[in-house]
Amino acid sequence: MFDLVIRDVMLVDGLGLPPKRGGVAVKDGRIVEVGYIGGASKVTVDADGLALMPGIIDNHTHYDAQITWDRWASPSPALGVTTAIIGNCGFTIAPCRPRDRDLVMRNLTQVEGMSLDVLRAGIRWEFESVPQYLDMLERNGAALNLAAFAGHSSIRTYVMGDAATERGATPEEVRAMKDLLLEAMRAGAIGFSTSTSPAHNGGGGKPMPSRLAEDAELRALVGSLREAGRGVFMLTKGGHTRIEFLEELARDSARPVVVAALLHNSTNPESVFTDLDAIAEAQANGYYLVGAVSCCPLSMDFTLRSPYVFEGLESWQPALPLKGDLFKAKLAEKTFRNSLREEIARPAHFRLFNGEWDKVQVIEARNKELEQRSIAELANGGDPLDFMLDLALAEDLDTVFSALLLNSDEDAVGRMLRHPASLVSLSDAGAHLTFFNDAGFGLHLLGHWVRERGELTLADAVWRLTGQPAKLFGIRGRGALRPGYHADLLLFDPATVSRGPKRRVFDLPGGNPRLTTAPVGVHGVWVNGVRIVGPGGPLEMGKLPGRLLREFVN
Repeated sequence: MFDLVIRDVMLVDGLGLPPKRGGVAVKDGRIVEVGYIGGASKVTVDADGLALMPGIIDNHTHYDAQITWDRWASPSPALGVTTAIIGNCGFTIAPCRPRDRDLVMRNLTQVEGMSLDVLRAGIRWEFESVPQYLDMLERNGAALNLAAFAGHSSIRTYVMGDAATERGATPEEVRAMKDLLLEAMRAGAIGFSTSTSPAHNGGGGKPMPSRLAEDAELRALVGSLREAGRGVFMLTKGGHTRIEFLEELARDSARPVVVAALLHNSTNPESVFTDLDAIAEAQANGYYLVGAVSCCPLSMDFTLRSPYVFEGLESWQPALPLKGDLFKAKLAEKTFRNSLREEIARPAHFRLFNGEWDKVQVIEARNKELEQRSIAELANGGDPLDFMLDLALAEDLDTVFSALLLNSDEDAVGRMLRHPASLVSLSDAGAHLTFFNDAGFGLHLLGHWVRERGELTLADAVWRLTGQPAKLFGIRGRGALRPGYHADLLLFDPATVSRGPKRRVFDLPGGNPRLTTAPVGVHGVWVNGVRIVGPGGPLEMGKLPGRLLREFVN
């Protein structure tokens, strides 16, 4: 007898093959039959023509801290995600010495838009090393499957302390980092992640530790994946990091390289395609590089108290370490504003904000007449930067703005999604909780890009969300509807599937707020054969079925 049978579904297999009508049978957490299903089952779901696909593999999340207090990794499971890869960009919380905990939390507060109060109240520090962190995750359990990168900034901080944000590493320090990385890989890390992006700043406005790494340090650490015999190298690159250099790392390590974050900039429209074409050329040379792209427009809600939108600008750096009246005085300073204007006016290969003031709106203000209007309109022919900063200062930095930053040209985003060197990615789920929430990226791909715009077939979109990342990251037995594979499943209605509007909830530790979004058209989610989400959302249950993934086949 089967444990579960789902009958009368449109099967979208995750391998790119055309959908077909049939059913799936599950026993002991694995798919045992696909197609015509005969025989009895303990549970039968008559799907009445809905679509069934493998669960979404979200390959770019930041649940490292949240998962220690929220075993559901909310809201991802409700949005069809059955496997989440954490630790991207090198922003992890292990390894971490007890003396460095506050430093690590302050870095996350700055670079990932997290509340320091939430992190202090929520993180369960039951570990110091990466193996101990992984053991804790396995012991605690989760609603979905997890895989974890070993993160460069945490490794660097563990070895160098405060100096990690101030200088390059000595050969002895690099060797110590390499030992920690190999220890993490032996314990089951999925690979090594880092960032060279100028937008990534930590506590006090200092660069995140990985940004101080010299090429020799990166070569040594990425090269250690060859010694480990497996693993993926993931990098969020700054404009100065060349694809040719990353191709060299792929060659020397013989490992796959994920290049993030490739987003379309309307003021420099071909730059992202230059990177994608260079990655495709590296593939043609025999090296496994992919470019991580987003299917979502990148928009952020923010105040000038935490202006992540601007923090990657070189001219903003003098303001980063300042607080209180000193920070406000800097915002009012004429020379500071002039330097911002000059930098924003210059073309850039990649940056978050590019002077598109018509795409920056006032969301909440003391003067309600200003709300839902753009800064370009409100400036009324005057300088929009001056208007925005003056308004924020007049309202004690409490004004809430929303900026549509990148990926606003849908034709260009469609072109990115179809590019053979691209990987659909960059949800950032678990980070930037007060800025934006793209945890529903997979549902957006299925609804907007497949049904509404027809840029991808349903079969191709499902492969990009399941089979492609499973193969790239070496995730064994997941990402396809095949006998013997783990029963990670998403049942949905192709005619309605989507993500709902963003909304603010107050469910973080201490009652603090975050942005979330609800699923549309999702009828069921199963992890390892256990249903965790029904048509009404997450289900009450005792033991959670997710597993920590430690063995990979790449």
